[in-house]
Amino acid sequence: MTGTPSLFDLAFPDRPDLSLERKYAAEFNGLLCGVDEAGRGPWAGPVVTAAVVLDYERVPDGLDDSKKLSEARREALYLDIVSSAWICVASASPATIDRLNIRTATLSAMVRAINGLPKVSNYVLIDGRDIPPGLSQPGQALIKGDGRCLCVAAASIVAKVTRDRMMVQLEDQFPGYGFAQHKGYGVPRHQEALETLGPTVHHRMSFKPVRLAKERSRG
Repeated sequence: MTGTPSLFDLAFPDRPDLSLERKYAAEFNGLLCGVDEAGRGPWAGPVVTAAVVLDYERVPDGLDDSKKLSEARREALYLDIVSSAWICVASASPATIDRLNIRTATLSAMVRAINGLPKVSNYVLIDGRDIPPGLSQPGQALIKGDGRCLCVAAASIVAKVTRDRMMVQLEDQFPGYGFAQHKGYGVPRHQEALETLGPTVHHRMSFKPVRLAKERSRG
């Protein structure tokens, strides 16, 4: 069935494209920064944010929301992105998340990623609903931005691959939790490990399942 695209289809296309980049390219000299995060929901590990300024003469083919891509495809695109774009990654530790809360810690890390770019962006496109406080550039938040905008899709891939690699390294330091497989998310195997081994310093104590497991381990 064909016809005129609905407003929903226009707002949330099947794949990210250059529509938004083209909209702001002339006004901001093409220096558009896409920002996304990985790891807001897990019980363990950092939240990782990435800021990416694409070189629109060398945009990697196949950029998409990182959640829609296989691990192998994400890794391949990550290498293409870091070799052709300006990027900066910033994270917030579990201790910081517990102190600030996950939303504030994520937004703070986003600002640090944006400010750490080797090339200053003129406009910022951020996945989600929030504009981080303290942002010095103009910008906007985009719901499902990683599926709508190429620079945000690139940021989602960089953040996801970076965080996954960090969680694999934690598996070597803390065997038995399954970090390399579930990346800190609250799957049954992770719950079982918490009950048996107790939380590590890399767990988010402010998250209820972790807090309850810690209380039970004390009892």
